[in-house]
Amino acid sequence: MTKNRATTKAIPIRAIECRTAREALDTARKSGCGDAILLGGKHYAIYRAEAERLETAGVEFAYLHEVTLEDGRRRIVTVPIND
Repeated sequence: MTKNRATTKAIPIRAIECRTAREALDTARKSGCGDAILLGGKHYAIYRAEAERLETAGVEFAYLHEVTLEDGRRRIVTVPIND
């Protein structure tokens, strides 16, 4: 469950909690969830519809994405939502 800061209302979510950002990205891909997020300091694999529901409710979180730099190195970045 997470809380919407504006209303402090508990919002249940269906997601797979993971230990790291890398694990969340891998789990999202392998499980078919599709998205990985950082929410309340925890990493989750989550279905897009669930993430969109959190966004609509005004919950602060960040999408996790992997990018490849020009030199070929890969980095995990966050995209803040409702920040």
